[in-house]
Amino acid sequence: MRRFIIVLALVTAAFGQQKKILVLNSTPELLKGLDPPPSVRLVPVTRETAMKEIADADAFIGDPSAEQVRAAKNLRWVQTMSAGVERVLHLSGGNDLRDSKAVLTNNKVVQGPEIADHAMAMLLMMSRRLNQYYGERTKEQWRGGNFQGIELNGKTAVVIGVGGIGTQIAVRAAAFGMEVIGVDPEPKAYLPFVKRVVHPDQLDTVIPLADVVFISAPHTPMTNKMMGPKQFELMKQNSYFIAVSRGAIYDMGGLVKALDSRKLAGAGVDVTDPEPLPPGHALWKFDNAIVTPHIAGRSDMDRARMISTIRDNIRRFDEGRPLLNVVDKAKGY
Repeated sequence: MRRFIIVLALVTAAFGQQKKILVLNSTPELLKGLDPPPSVRLVPVTRETAMKEIADADAFIGDPSAEQVRAAKNLRWVQTMSAGVERVLHLSGGNDLRDSKAVLTNNKVVQGPEIADHAMAMLLMMSRRLNQYYGERTKEQWRGGNFQGIELNGKTAVVIGVGGIGTQIAVRAAAFGMEVIGVDPEPKAYLPFVKRVVHPDQLDTVIPLADVVFISAPHTPMTNKMMGPKQFELMKQNSYFIAVSRGAIYDMGGLVKALDSRKLAGAGVDVTDPEPLPPGHALWKFDNAIVTPHIAGRSDMDRARMISTIRDNIRRFDEGRPLLNVVDKAKGY
């Protein structure tokens, strides 16, 4: 009996030392894939039940609300499921997570390949006029005369935001023979697929060179509407505009005007402001505008990569090692 009591005491002590991690809106697949060590206890929660569990939680996987951050007395780590973090950093009612001691990590790089594929697919659909032929397929007419496709080889791509997504876009654009110019506030190591990287305050000097402008930057106070009406006016005649990160980075009125005046040959946006794009919005009327409902980050591979990164971070957190994809909360990326 005494031996049983000692064992029970040891198990109870070990359980008491477990790190408690809340997982918002989890699925059986996610919980199984995270496969935590015995020293970590995952607690599935919803928006409604999170407040009951968060006071003594050590970490949170998902996007906690401002109220939840304030109630979390032991919170040391927050893992958001997306690459963008503005939803958890720019909370209404205060900058609770930004001011807390909790480390914030995201899924940058993890969602890069499929979003870059989506961006290039939009460009190729417009440069090869596939949107026109797709729309005419119901007419069952073979009309190939006077086709004016655009060759990407030798053209210039300006990539705004050379992070996880922007780097992947640059790789693909360079593979098509394009000259790539990056725009980013951070100094970059040598990238063989990027000719040069300029600071955002030099954006207006490279916009006129672009045959296509890609928006792949995170949304922060610095990037808010950085692609404004002036920048759209600076774009080259018959150039293309592609946005796949956040809609608030570009001015929707400026984009609509550039399309309406035929300044742009086409635009592809997976993100808009407002979002969802409401019925009756002017952007819907353009035949040379491709609008997708913020689905560029979805693919047959993204879930596995996401789970793998979070699983690795759980073990790092448990062992006190540096976490992957740590966000600078002051900068917002």
